This record gives sequence, structure tokens and C-alpha cells, in this order.
Amino acid sequence: MSLEVHVVTPEREVWTGEAQMVVARSVEGEVGILPGHAPLLVRLAIGALRIQRPDGTWESAVEDGGFLHVTTEGGTTRVDVLAEHAELAHEIDVRAAEFRAEAARRQLEETGHAAARAELAKALARLDLRG
Repeated sequence: MSLEVHVVTPEREVWTGEAQMVVARSVEGEVGILPGHAPLLVRLAIGALRIQRPDGTWESAVEDGGFLHVTTEGGTTRVDVLAEHAELAHEIDVRAAEFRAEAARRQLEETGHAAARAELAKALARLDLRG
């Protein structure tokens, strides 16, 4: 059995390929997908997405929420990650993420708005991934 993965946003196809495993952060906790997985639809939380390639190496990305959809048909399991926004680890601009985090922290302190909290979470997820 194989695992076919598609990570897409409204703007672009971020990553597509075969994989051994996908690990994502849903709003209810981490979920791992292997070939032959049962059909599934989960809402994603802001966080890391990890894809283990057939050679055992890992591709990492960060996504800002969305959905993960799994189907299995004819020996192929397909994983679609439909994200509002996503970046592969090597695409992350650390300086921009630091600036974004600081601006969100200030806004959160001043206003306490949920939007500022979400912006801070997005920036911190990028910084965590680039570690």
C-alpha cells in the first residue's frame, strides 16, 4: 500500500508526493496517518505537519489551520491537507516570524483580541519549526 500526500493552500500546492507516514496537529491532538488508514476528516490546529518520505527522511511544514482528509481506495491512501496558509520549513523567514510574533504580543497585551492570539500562535509555530 502507498500513501499519496497533497498539501495545498488557496494560493499554491505546497508539497505533493509519496510518503510512509503523515503526522499533523488537529484541534483534538496529534494524528498519525499510515497507508490503509480509515477515512477521516479532522480540523487542523495551527502547528507543524511532518511527512516521512519513502526513504525515511522527513519533510516539515507549518500550517495555519484547515483540514486533513484521508481516503483509501484500491490500495492507495490519499492524504489531503487543505490549509489556509502553509510553508515548508526551509521557506520560513525567521526574521519576519520574529517581527510578527513581537507585533502580535504587543497587540495581544493592548487589546486581548483573539485575532492577536492567533497571529502570535502562527508566528511561534514558525519559530518552533525552525528551532
